[in-house]
Amino acid sequence: MPGVKHIVLVMSGKGGVGKSTTATNLALALQRQGFRTGLLDADIYGPSIPTMLGVSGRPFSTDGKTIEPMERFGLKLMSIGFLLEDSKQALIWRGPMMQGALMQFLRDVAWGELDFLVLDLPPGTGDVALSLSQHASTTGAVIVTTPQNVATDDVFKSVSMCKKVNIPVLGVVENMSFFVDTAGVRHELFGRGGGQAVAEFAEAPLLGQVPIEQAVREWGDKGTPVVQASPDSAVAGVFGKIATSLVEIVNAKADALAEGGEEEGPVIDRSGGPGGKRRLPVTK
Repeated sequence: MPGVKHIVLVMSGKGGVGKSTTATNLALALQRQGFRTGLLDADIYGPSIPTMLGVSGRPFSTDGKTIEPMERFGLKLMSIGFLLEDSKQALIWRGPMMQGALMQFLRDVAWGELDFLVLDLPPGTGDVALSLSQHASTTGAVIVTTPQNVATDDVFKSVSMCKKVNIPVLGVVENMSFFVDTAGVRHELFGRGGGQAVAEFAEAPLLGQVPIEQAVREWGDKGTPVVQASPDSAVAGVFGKIATSLVEIVNAKADALAEGGEEEGPVIDRSGGPGGKRRLPVTK
Protein backbone atom coordinates (compact mmCIF):
# COMPACT_ATOMS: atom_id res chain seq x y z
CA MET A 1 0.00 0.00 0.00
CA PRO A 2 2.42 2.68 -1.22
CA GLY A 3 0.13 5.60 -0.35
CA VAL A 4 -0.25 4.55 3.28
CA LYS A 5 2.59 5.49 5.61
CA HIS A 6 1.54 3.44 8.65
CA ILE A 7 -0.78 0.47 9.08
CA VAL A 8 -1.77 0.05 12.74
CA LEU A 9 -3.65 -3.03 13.93
CA VAL A 10 -6.02 -2.76 16.89
CA MET A 11 -6.27 -6.29 18.21
CA SER A 12 -6.87 -8.54 21.19
CA GLY A 13 -7.15 -12.23 21.83
CA LYS A 14 -10.46 -11.56 23.59
CA GLY A 15 -13.87 -10.47 22.38
CA GLY A 16 -15.86 -7.79 24.17
CA VAL A 17 -12.92 -5.74 25.44
CA GLY A 18 -13.69 -2.70 23.28
CA LYS A 19 -11.50 -3.07 20.20
CA SER A 20 -13.98 -1.30 17.93
CA THR A 21 -14.51 1.50 20.44
CA THR A 22 -10.76 1.93 20.78
CA ALA A 23 -10.07 1.73 17.04
CA THR A 24 -12.80 4.24 16.18
CA ASN A 25 -11.88 6.82 18.81
CA LEU A 26 -8.16 6.36 18.16
CA ALA A 27 -8.66 6.95 14.43
CA LEU A 28 -10.74 10.04 15.11
CA ALA A 29 -8.19 11.34 17.61
CA LEU A 30 -5.43 10.95 14.99
CA GLN A 31 -7.57 12.70 12.39
CA ARG A 32 -8.34 15.57 14.76
CA GLN A 33 -4.60 15.97 15.36
CA GLY A 34 -4.13 16.63 11.65
CA PHE A 35 -3.19 13.19 10.34
CA ARG A 36 -4.81 11.81 7.21
CA THR A 37 -6.48 8.70 8.60
CA GLY A 38 -8.47 5.72 7.37
CA LEU A 39 -10.34 3.05 9.33
CA LEU A 40 -10.80 -0.47 8.03
CA ASP A 41 -13.26 -2.78 9.76
CA ALA A 42 -11.44 -6.10 9.45
CA ASP A 43 -13.96 -7.93 11.64
CA ILE A 44 -15.70 -9.60 8.73
CA TYR A 45 -18.14 -11.64 10.83
CA GLY A 46 -19.05 -8.89 13.28
CA PRO A 47 -18.63 -5.45 11.66
CA SER A 48 -19.26 -2.60 14.11
CA ILE A 49 -17.85 0.45 12.35
CA PRO A 50 -21.01 1.31 10.34
CA THR A 51 -23.02 1.56 13.57
CA MET A 52 -20.37 3.32 15.61
CA LEU A 53 -19.85 5.96 12.93
CA GLY A 54 -23.47 6.21 11.80
CA VAL A 55 -22.70 5.38 8.17
CA SER A 56 -25.04 3.61 5.77
CA GLY A 57 -25.15 3.24 2.03
CA ARG A 58 -22.94 1.38 -0.39
CA PRO A 59 -19.44 2.11 -1.68
CA PHE A 60 -19.11 2.72 -5.43
CA SER A 61 -16.43 2.63 -8.11
CA THR A 62 -15.63 5.48 -10.47
CA ASP A 63 -13.21 3.57 -12.68
CA GLY A 64 -14.51 0.02 -12.48
CA LYS A 65 -11.26 -1.10 -10.86
CA THR A 66 -11.11 0.39 -7.38
CA ILE A 67 -13.71 1.00 -4.68
CA GLU A 68 -14.19 4.47 -3.25
CA PRO A 69 -14.19 4.35 0.56
CA MET A 70 -17.03 5.84 2.56
CA GLU A 71 -16.27 8.98 4.58
CA ARG A 72 -17.37 10.37 7.95
CA PHE A 73 -15.83 13.15 10.06
CA GLY A 74 -12.90 13.25 7.65
CA LEU A 75 -12.14 9.54 8.06
CA LYS A 76 -11.98 7.20 5.08
CA LEU A 77 -13.89 4.03 5.93
CA MET A 78 -14.45 0.52 4.66
CA SER A 79 -16.40 -2.36 6.18
CA ILE A 80 -18.16 -5.49 4.98
CA GLY A 81 -21.16 -4.00 6.76
CA PHE A 82 -21.51 -1.47 3.93
CA LEU A 83 -22.03 -4.31 1.46
CA LEU A 84 -24.73 -6.26 3.29
CA GLU A 85 -28.38 -5.98 2.27
CA ASP A 86 -29.47 -6.39 5.88
CA SER A 87 -27.43 -5.39 8.94
CA LYS A 88 -28.75 -8.52 10.71
CA GLN A 89 -27.52 -10.76 7.90
CA ALA A 90 -24.95 -13.37 8.90
CA LEU A 91 -21.90 -14.09 6.77
CA ILE A 92 -21.32 -17.82 6.68
CA TRP A 93 -17.92 -17.91 5.05
CA ARG A 94 -14.95 -20.17 5.32
CA GLY A 95 -11.50 -18.76 5.98
CA PRO A 96 -10.34 -18.32 2.34
CA MET A 97 -13.39 -16.20 1.47
CA MET A 98 -12.82 -14.00 4.49
CA GLN A 99 -9.14 -13.58 3.63
CA GLY A 100 -10.06 -12.72 0.05
CA ALA A 101 -12.45 -9.99 1.18
CA LEU A 102 -9.83 -8.55 3.52
CA MET A 103 -7.20 -8.44 0.78
CA GLN A 104 -9.68 -6.67 -1.51
CA PHE A 105 -10.31 -4.06 1.17
CA LEU A 106 -6.58 -3.45 1.43
CA ARG A 107 -5.63 -3.52 -2.24
CA ASP A 108 -8.75 -2.54 -4.20
CA VAL A 109 -10.01 0.38 -2.09
CA ALA A 110 -8.85 3.83 -3.23
CA TRP A 111 -7.42 4.85 0.14
CA GLY A 112 -5.27 7.55 -1.43
CA GLU A 113 -2.54 9.19 0.62
CA LEU A 114 -2.87 8.36 4.33
CA ASP A 115 -0.65 8.90 7.33
CA PHE A 116 -2.43 6.13 9.27
CA LEU A 117 -4.70 3.26 8.31
CA VAL A 118 -6.20 1.81 11.49
CA LEU A 119 -7.51 -1.76 11.28
CA ASP A 120 -10.13 -3.04 13.71
CA LEU A 121 -9.37 -6.76 13.91
CA PRO A 122 -11.67 -9.57 15.06
CA PRO A 123 -10.96 -11.36 18.33
CA GLY A 124 -8.58 -14.28 18.42
CA THR A 125 -5.36 -15.21 16.64
CA GLY A 126 -6.75 -16.74 13.47
CA ASP A 127 -6.89 -16.14 9.74
CA VAL A 128 -7.18 -12.36 9.67
CA ALA A 129 -4.17 -11.57 11.83
CA LEU A 130 -2.08 -14.24 10.10
CA SER A 131 -3.02 -13.00 6.63
CA LEU A 132 -2.11 -9.44 7.56
CA SER A 133 1.26 -10.55 8.90
CA GLN A 134 1.97 -12.28 5.58
CA HIS A 135 0.61 -9.77 3.08
CA ALA A 136 0.79 -6.30 4.61
CA SER A 137 3.76 -4.35 5.88
CA THR A 138 2.26 -3.30 9.19
CA THR A 139 3.82 -0.68 11.44
CA GLY A 140 2.61 -2.56 14.50
CA ALA A 141 -0.28 -3.43 16.77
CA VAL A 142 -2.11 -1.75 19.61
CA ILE A 143 -3.32 -4.42 22.04
CA VAL A 144 -6.62 -3.82 23.86
CA THR A 145 -7.47 -5.52 27.14
CA THR A 146 -9.58 -5.11 30.23
CA PRO A 147 -8.09 -5.56 33.72
CA GLN A 148 -9.48 -8.93 34.77
CA ASN A 149 -7.70 -12.26 34.39
CA VAL A 150 -10.39 -13.81 32.19
CA ALA A 151 -9.49 -11.17 29.57
CA THR A 152 -5.72 -11.01 30.00
CA ASP A 153 -5.39 -14.79 29.77
CA ASP A 154 -6.52 -14.54 26.14
CA VAL A 155 -4.79 -11.23 25.40
CA PHE A 156 -1.41 -12.75 26.31
CA LYS A 157 -1.98 -15.17 23.41
CA SER A 158 -2.49 -12.28 21.02
CA VAL A 159 0.80 -10.73 22.14
CA SER A 160 2.49 -14.09 21.73
CA MET A 161 1.20 -14.35 18.18
CA CYS A 162 2.55 -10.89 17.36
CA LYS A 163 5.97 -11.98 18.54
CA LYS A 164 5.87 -15.16 16.47
CA VAL A 165 4.89 -13.44 13.22
CA ASN A 166 7.01 -10.32 13.77
CA ILE A 167 4.26 -7.75 14.26
CA PRO A 168 5.71 -5.13 16.64
CA VAL A 169 3.52 -4.32 19.64
CA LEU A 170 3.39 -0.53 19.78
CA GLY A 171 1.52 -0.35 23.07
CA VAL A 172 -1.36 -1.56 25.22
CA VAL A 173 -4.68 0.11 26.00
CA GLU A 174 -6.53 -0.94 29.14
CA ASN A 175 -10.23 -0.37 28.53
CA MET A 176 -12.94 -0.27 31.21
CA SER A 177 -10.23 0.36 33.78
CA PHE A 178 -12.37 1.99 36.45
CA PHE A 179 -15.60 3.82 37.15
CA VAL A 180 -15.97 7.11 39.02
CA ASP A 181 -19.37 7.57 40.70
CA THR A 182 -21.22 10.84 41.23
CA ALA A 183 -19.49 11.30 44.60
CA GLY A 184 -16.10 11.13 42.93
CA VAL A 185 -15.22 7.70 44.33
CA ARG A 186 -13.22 5.48 42.01
CA HIS A 187 -14.34 1.85 41.65
CA GLU A 188 -12.16 -0.74 39.90
CA LEU A 189 -15.01 -3.03 38.89
CA PHE A 190 -12.87 -5.47 36.92
CA GLY A 191 -9.82 -5.44 39.18
CA ARG A 192 -6.53 -3.77 38.47
CA GLY A 193 -3.17 -4.37 36.88
CA GLY A 194 -4.24 -6.33 33.81
CA GLY A 195 -3.13 -3.73 31.30
CA GLN A 196 0.23 -3.28 32.98
CA ALA A 197 0.78 -7.05 33.05
CA VAL A 198 0.07 -7.30 29.32
CA ALA A 199 2.36 -4.33 28.63
CA GLU A 200 5.20 -5.94 30.56
CA PHE A 201 4.71 -9.23 28.72
CA ALA A 202 4.68 -7.38 25.40
CA GLU A 203 7.67 -5.24 26.41
CA ALA A 204 5.66 -2.23 25.27
CA PRO A 205 4.24 0.85 27.01
CA LEU A 206 0.80 1.08 28.57
CA LEU A 207 -0.62 3.82 26.34
CA GLY A 208 -3.61 4.64 28.51
CA GLN A 209 -6.38 3.49 30.82
CA VAL A 210 -9.86 4.25 29.51
CA PRO A 211 -12.50 4.60 32.23
CA ILE A 212 -16.04 3.22 32.08
CA GLU A 213 -18.09 6.19 30.87
CA GLN A 214 -21.74 6.04 29.91
CA ALA A 215 -21.09 8.71 27.28
CA VAL A 216 -18.75 6.40 25.36
CA ARG A 217 -21.51 3.82 24.94
CA GLU A 218 -24.23 6.39 24.24
CA TRP A 219 -22.33 8.29 21.58
CA GLY A 220 -21.09 5.08 19.96
CA ASP A 221 -24.66 3.80 19.66
CA LYS A 222 -25.71 7.15 18.15
CA GLY A 223 -23.01 6.97 15.48
CA THR A 224 -20.87 9.85 16.75
CA PRO A 225 -17.95 8.54 18.86
CA VAL A 226 -17.13 10.47 22.00
CA VAL A 227 -13.90 11.94 20.61
CA GLN A 228 -15.98 13.68 17.95
CA ALA A 229 -19.15 14.34 19.97
CA SER A 230 -17.49 15.61 23.15
CA PRO A 231 -13.84 16.39 22.37
CA ASP A 232 -13.32 18.35 25.60
CA SER A 233 -14.53 15.54 27.87
CA ALA A 234 -12.11 13.68 30.13
CA VAL A 235 -12.53 10.36 28.34
CA ALA A 236 -11.95 11.98 24.93
CA GLY A 237 -8.78 13.44 26.43
CA VAL A 238 -7.63 9.92 27.31
CA PHE A 239 -8.04 8.80 23.69
CA GLY A 240 -6.23 11.94 22.57
CA LYS A 241 -3.26 11.14 24.80
CA ILE A 242 -3.23 7.56 23.52
CA ALA A 243 -3.08 8.90 19.95
CA THR A 244 -0.28 11.32 20.85
CA SER A 245 1.75 8.55 22.51
CA LEU A 246 1.20 6.29 19.52
CA VAL A 247 2.47 8.94 17.11
CA GLU A 248 5.59 9.46 19.24
CA ILE A 249 6.28 5.71 19.29
CA VAL A 250 5.76 5.36 15.53
CA ASN A 251 8.04 8.33 14.83
CA ALA A 252 10.74 6.97 17.14
CA LYS A 253 10.49 3.60 15.42
CA ALA A 254 10.83 5.25 12.00
CA ASP A 255 13.84 7.30 13.15
CA ALA A 256 15.56 4.22 14.57
CA LEU A 257 14.96 2.34 11.33
CA ALA A 258 16.36 5.25 9.30
CA GLU A 259 19.49 5.41 11.43
CA GLY A 260 20.08 1.68 11.43
CA GLY A 261 19.20 0.97 7.83
CA GLU A 262 16.59 -1.41 6.52
CA GLU A 263 15.61 -4.26 8.81
CA GLU A 264 15.45 -7.80 7.58
CA GLY A 265 11.96 -8.62 6.32
CA PRO A 266 9.72 -10.44 8.75
CA VAL A 267 9.86 -14.22 8.82
CA ILE A 268 7.82 -16.97 10.38
CA ASP A 269 9.71 -19.77 12.09
CA ARG A 270 8.24 -23.23 11.66
CA SER A 271 9.61 -26.25 13.51
CA GLY A 272 11.17 -28.57 11.01
CA GLY A 273 12.29 -32.14 11.21
CA PRO A 274 15.92 -33.14 11.31
CA GLY A 275 16.82 -29.92 9.50
CA GLY A 276 15.63 -27.82 12.42
CA LYS A 277 13.74 -24.60 11.74
CA ARG A 278 12.69 -23.43 8.31
CA ARG A 279 12.51 -19.66 7.83
CA LEU A 280 9.62 -18.87 5.54
CA PRO A 281 9.70 -15.46 3.82
CA VAL A 282 6.68 -13.24 4.34
CA THR A 283 5.40 -11.21 1.43
CA LYS A 284 5.76 -7.47 2.08
